[in-house]
Amino acid sequence: MNELLQKLEKEHILSKKELIILLEDNEINSELFDLANKTREKHVGSKVHLRGLLEFSNVCSNNCKYCGLRIDNKNIERYNLTFDDILYSANIAKEAGYKTLVLQSGENQAYPRKQMKEIISKLKKMDFAITLSLGEKTFEEYKNYKEAGADRYLLRIETTDKELYKKMHPNMSFENRVRCLKDLKELDYEVGSGFLIGLPEQTISSYADDLLFLKQIEVDMAGIGPFIPNPDTPLANENEGNFLLALKIMSIMRLLLPDINIPATTAMEVLKPDGQIIALQSGANVIMPNITKPVYREKYSLYPGKNSNDNIAKENSETIKIKLQNINRGISEDFGISNAYLIKKSTF
Repeated sequence: MNELLQKLEKEHILSKKELIILLEDNEINSELFDLANKTREKHVGSKVHLRGLLEFSNVCSNNCKYCGLRIDNKNIERYNLTFDDILYSANIAKEAGYKTLVLQSGENQAYPRKQMKEIISKLKKMDFAITLSLGEKTFEEYKNYKEAGADRYLLRIETTDKELYKKMHPNMSFENRVRCLKDLKELDYEVGSGFLIGLPEQTISSYADDLLFLKQIEVDMAGIGPFIPNPDTPLANENEGNFLLALKIMSIMRLLLPDINIPATTAMEVLKPDGQIIALQSGANVIMPNITKPVYREKYSLYPGKNSNDNIAKENSETIKIKLQNINRGISEDFGISNAYLIKKSTF
């Protein structure tokens, strides 16, 4: 085995210089993917967790240069789902056997804190684990959501290169993003973060920094996916991210943090047929099928191809089940609490 891979498997840490060497060496790819898959099996098992993704609002007050939801994009019809719409999707997810709901929106104040707490509380009573992905909030807002029943929070950093972060996120602060992640950790959420692969000006060195950042803050879930240009953004004419590089970085993430949950991202599937299955064979253990009503999915246009599947939750789960059987994997029947989170809890 490659010496660096052996060290990474045994110690779950490498220096930045060592990570760069691994990232630049394509001769070890097969060995890396195989080792990540074995590590996933050893630490989190063979079952795949399904998280029902409910995109309940595409209203956003930010202007991120890579995102189709950016406030300056006038080519999409904005929406905020009613609770009845949210409940409709939640019931379908329940019937399909999903254990987790992921409530995702643009970063906005369309739902007052009291209303958001009521939504969380009502969905929690349906016996779901509740994951939120609502962007940057105050400590008190995060606390209120936690008290209402939220279990997890996803807040991607996208890049830890501060200059690039500033270019990609006008009028936003890298330091505030980090503050939010720290607040979420303090409030005992299962915390997820992640980053893009292929933004303009990203380098192998910056990817190494990104990996070490997620290792340092001890995330419970890491989402890593290739950048896909959206025609309604300033990055419309940029090159898309590299699937193989994204897969390598995801596999290294599994070896750095062997007990966390890692999704096979939708962007992987958009760039390569069966990209999610390939990711599941390279260290991933989560899939997040979209359970939003099809009429709204096309309006949640982060990037082209994201919402091309019009299947409802039950149809999706059956299709996924068949695909997983082909690689000797099954669907988990538990809530999918991160092993990393459980280990940290047990040490207190």
